[in-house]
Parts: sequence; structure tokens; C-alpha cells
Amino acid sequence: MMHPHTEVQFISDEVGRGVVATAFIPKGTITWVQDPLDRVFTPAEVAALPAFAQDQLEYFAFKNARGEMVLCWDHARYVNHSFRSNCLSTVFDFEVAVRDIHPGEQLTDDYGYLNLNAPWKPMDEGTRRKWVRPDDALRCAGVWDRQIAAALRKLPRLDQPLAPYVREEVWPELGAARSIRELYFQA
Repeated sequence: MMHPHTEVQFISDEVGRGVVATAFIPKGTITWVQDPLDRVFTPAEVAALPAFAQDQLEYFAFKNARGEMVLCWDHARYVNHSFRSNCLSTVFDFEVAVRDIHPGEQLTDDYGYLNLNAPWKPMDEGTRRKWVRPDDALRCAGVWDRQIAAALRKLPRLDQPLAPYVREEVWPELGAARSIRELYFQA
């Protein structure tokens, strides 16, 4: 479930649609939570789908650490990639804003932790990284872990509209040193 202060907007012909903030979202805010309406496909279920459906899953879903494809039911599937992403996923089945997000700004993820099947070259953003690679969750974990830890320290002091959707057992674990490496799926 996406943060309530977001909506899908047309970004450009090259990018297509994206998720945009409709109000200020401060660093440390939960921006997405996996909820019971998100559809989780096992590898066997994916293999049993027709090719066109598998292609749609590859485009709109992400692979979790168990190798399952997760297709978000709401506009979360329109969150675009950026090497300078303002949201990062956590091991707690939610994403958090790792910097302030202003009204009109796209919410973005770094697809490097989404367990892509093959390297992918997105639009050039002028960063050192030019490719998203299947093992980025391992290679970039140090940087991402520091960003997530800093954001999570702010989380308890902020209004969290998505808090009711976070699993109960997660709350006591938020201060634990957990790594985004745990999201990596070893094929």
C-alpha cells in the first residue's frame, strides 16, 4: 500500500507514469507497506502463467528474498527507478523515505535490490553506476544500510499513516542492525 499523499502521474514519453508526492513526505516516513492485497506468486505459479502474463510480472512486480514475485495491487507498481532514489526497501516489508520528498516530486526506488533476472541499463542520471545488476543488493548494501538506518531513527517521531499496515512483530525489531542484503534472492 502506497502512502496516501501520492498519486500516479504521467512523467514523460520516455518514462511513462510515476508515483508523485501530493504533500511533503519527510525523511523517515513509511512510503509503502506490503499488505494482504498484494499478490504473491510462487515460482511454480509464475511458470504456469502464459508468456504475456509472465512478461507483465517481470515489468510490474518485484522478486522477494524467497524468489516469489510480488505484484502490488495499487499504484506502488508505478514507482520508477533512480540511482538517487528517495525511498529504500527494508527487511520489514516496507519502504521508507531516505530523504525529504517534496510535493510534485517522484517517489523512486533503486531497482538494484529488487532481484532482477538480468542486468538492466536505465536512463543515464549522471551517476557512476550505469547498470542495475542482479547482485546490487550485495554490492551496494553498505551505502543503503546507512541511509535506511538514518531514516529509521526518525520513523518513531513522525506521523506514519501506513503504521497500521506494518506487521506487529516488526515494531520491536526496528532498532536491530538488519541489512538490505537480506532481501537478496540467491537463484
